[in-house]
Order: sequence, then structure tokens, then C-alpha cells
Amino acid sequence: MQLLSSRKWRAAAAGAAALALILTGCAPGDSTFTYTPPAQVDGDLAEETVVPMQDAVNAAMAAAGASGAIVGVWVPWSGSWVAATGTQEPGGAELSTDMSFRIADVTRLMTCDVLYGLIDDGVVKADAKVPAYVSGVADMKDVTLLDLCNGTSGAGSSEDVVKSSWLNTPEREWSPLELASYGLGRARVPAHTTYRDSDAGYLLLGLALERASGMSASALIAKYVTGPLDLKNTSLPGRTAAPPSTGPVLNGHYSNPVEGGFDCAAPADITTLSASSGYTDSGAVSTITDLGRYAQAEAAQVLRSKKTPDRFAAPLPAYDGAPSWHQATGGAQIVGSMIGQHGWTPGYATAAYADPATGFTVVVVLNNSTTGGSIAGNLAWELAAIASKAPAASGQTVPEFGLPFTAEQFHQAIAERALPCVAPPAEEPAEEPEG
Repeated sequence: MQLLSSRKWRAAAAGAAALALILTGCAPGDSTFTYTPPAQVDGDLAEETVVPMQDAVNAAMAAAGASGAIVGVWVPWSGSWVAATGTQEPGGAELSTDMSFRIADVTRLMTCDVLYGLIDDGVVKADAKVPAYVSGVADMKDVTLLDLCNGTSGAGSSEDVVKSSWLNTPEREWSPLELASYGLGRARVPAHTTYRDSDAGYLLLGLALERASGMSASALIAKYVTGPLDLKNTSLPGRTAAPPSTGPVLNGHYSNPVEGGFDCAAPADITTLSASSGYTDSGAVSTITDLGRYAQAEAAQVLRSKKTPDRFAAPLPAYDGAPSWHQATGGAQIVGSMIGQHGWTPGYATAAYADPATGFTVVVVLNNSTTGGSIAGNLAWELAAIASKAPAASGQTVPEFGLPFTAEQFHQAIAERALPCVAPPAEEPAEEPEG
């Protein structure tokens, strides 16, 4: 199969978004806006595709120290696979595919959706400077709202500084500016021209959008994202510590360090958490089917009501030395032709990616965040590489679609990142009293 060129898949994304608007005649902010996902074969993927994907999920769970995973793979020309594997905790209750979970850095995509929605509505300008909307950041006088979305503000990341506080006090309610300040205090890289994975940037962007609109971040995401796409199980929760949903929930965990590694047999439960710890960087919640629907719509940019500015037109290398097919911009990671995001938040590691031209989509969540977000991202790409080779169902044709990587390379990458799970030291027996 030939690979879609960057120009082809970006044109396909723009075409899909324009077609959606032509069919509905409305912009996403309009109450009559509707979204219809790409045509999908109604049936399960073939066993020859599912078996290696299940093996990949099992291996990733073991590497991450996770007791459970929920995955969704949609191959429009072949079928789908939505599955829950494992248990809530070691030896616990089985999982179900309707469980809610925290979507971690996929929240960044939604925050940028709001930015572009406000740009399209004329509420803000893409080149508006950050200090116009956020106090206490006068040194960012040359940084724009678009820089915050694109990861080109030059600001650092806060998570390394506050991670222990998140885990030890999950009920704490955080101020977004306080959280961002830890990243802002780090040495900066040049703005505008260098991508940097900065949670601080998306926290500041959330504050700026609230100030510009007079609405809360939760309300903005409901107006510009979850409402138009009919994502009934997706939201940015309030500040009060709570599980991801009042319905079925995937329990989130982290593994405590012990001598020689980590105690994976008895992970700490952190299901109940204040979403303020992630806010507009990583605070949103969803379900596997909602997130699959969102990923498809996001890749095709159907929420846009205007063609300019083109959100994914000028991506930068995702990291120093990244392969040419791995870039980042617009709140997204661009991997081959797939657009999405992956990352972690306390208790969960999540990834969601889709191809804008075909609707091919992969979503995964692991219920242990100890290893960060890399294993979830690598698993999504491994599943994508396997599923991309799925045969066409009867009456269907395999499209011109392929990926510039193999399942084997990410299977190996996951193995190399595996958490060293060891048994905790045995407790010494209490001494018998003399007498």
C-alpha cells in the first residue's frame, strides 16, 4: 500500500470538514449542527487481525503495570473491535467497554478546538498576545494564543515538579496559574519556531479563553466540542475531587516504588481526583466510543466553520531527532497520516488517533499511569499498524492507506519501557514477648 503524502491527507481533512458543513449548512456553534461519522462496516474485525491486537494489548498492560485496558479500533472498510481486557485491580472485577476514564493530554485537542471556535466566531484573534488575557505573564508579551495551542510558546512543563503532589493529595484543588507557574519558571526555548511538550501552555490557554469569552472552560468545551459532536459521556469536570463519572468507571492507579522496582501487585487507587490537576491540559473525561467518535471528527476538522487559519498546516518535529513522519502542532501529534494525542494523568494513560481521509481510528486507555503516556501512545500505533492491514469486508475496497512504521518497532519500544515489577519486601514477623 502506498502512503498518503502530507499534502494529500491535509487536503482530505479540509475536504471532509467542508463537506460536513455543506451537508449541514451550519457552523458548530449553531444548534442545528450535526455530525455523521465516516461510513463503517457493521461487523467485527477478522480473527486474524484481532488476535495479534489482543496480544499487543496484553503485552502493553504487563509493561505498564496495568491490571486493565479498554481499546477501540475502527477500520471503516473492514470492521471494528471494541474490547475491555483485565480487571479493575489485580484480582478485582472485570471491566466493561462503557466505563468512563480520564483522557489525559487528549484534552489539549479540545482546548485548541475552543480556540479555533472562538477565532472563527470573531471573539479572539489567533495572533492575540497572551498578556492581554492572562495576568502575571508579562514576559510572554511576544507569545500568541496560537503559540500556546501549537506548543511553540517556549514555556516548560510543570508535571515533573507537581507529580508527587498530584499522587499524594488527589483531592487538592489547583489554581491553573499556580500549576503553570512551575513550567514557566523553567528555562525557555525559542518561541514560535520550536515545539515543546508544555502542559503550562495549555493551562494558560484555558485561562485566556475563559477571560476572552466570559465562560468557564467546561462550558466552552461543551459549546464548541461535546455538544456539536453529541458526546454525551465527555466533559471537563469541575474542581471538586470525584471519579470520572457517576456511572460505570474504570479505576485508575499508580504503582509505588519498592526496592529494585515497583509494587505492581498492589497499586494505589487514584480514581477520585480533582480535574483541576489537569484543567485544559489533561482534565477531561470520556468513554471509549465517545473518544473514538471525537478522534474521527477531530482528525477531519469538522468543527471548523472557516478554512483559515489552517490548524495543521505547519507542523514541527515532535522532539529533537524525531522521524519526519512524527510532528506536532495545533494541540496534536501527527504520526504518519494520523492525527491525535496521547499522554497521562494520575491513574490513566490514554491515546486517540485517527486518519482524516479514511476515518481509521484507534483509541486506548490503560489504568495505571506510572510509566507516563508513552506506552499508551506506542500501543495505539502498534494497533494501528496491525489493523491497517485488515482485509476489506465483502463489497468493500481497501483504500490507499498505509503507515510509515511497523507493529514490531512499537512492540519493541513498549518492551523497552516496561515497568520493573518486583515483590515488595516481606514483613518481618513480630518478636514473641518473653515470659
